[in-house]
Amino acid sequence: VQLQASGGGSVQAGGSLRLSCAASGSAFWGNIMGWYRQPPGKQRELVARMTSSGGANYADSVKGRFTISRNNPENKVYLQMNSLKPEDTAVYYCYADGHVPAEATGVRFIGVWGQGTLVTVSS
Repeated sequence: VQLQASGGGSVQAGGSLRLSCAASGSAFWGNIMGWYRQPPGKQRELVARMTSSGGANYADSVKGRFTISRNNPENKVYLQMNSLKPEDTAVYYCYADGHVPAEATGVRFIGVWGQGTLVTVSS
């Protein structure tokens, strides 16, 4: 399974961007899908994640500004980012875990990262 993220770019403070991420490559029964980010010189941190049943949690720094959503049948996850701030500048990574087919056991559980997409917010 591979994750392909898109939608990053450069915006001014107060602007909006929408990130998209799609899983492809094999049958995949997604569990958690979400977004992490790594600001320049800092560690990767959780932004938002959502379970297959729709439960979501967000980092405190993005609550009320970012909204995560997903399309389970298509194994896609989205991040709508509004009221962007310069401190939101980071490489954003999508993440997914779930089950894939396995010959010996029927299924196995995996976690996968996307390649990252850069979001730059200028003041």
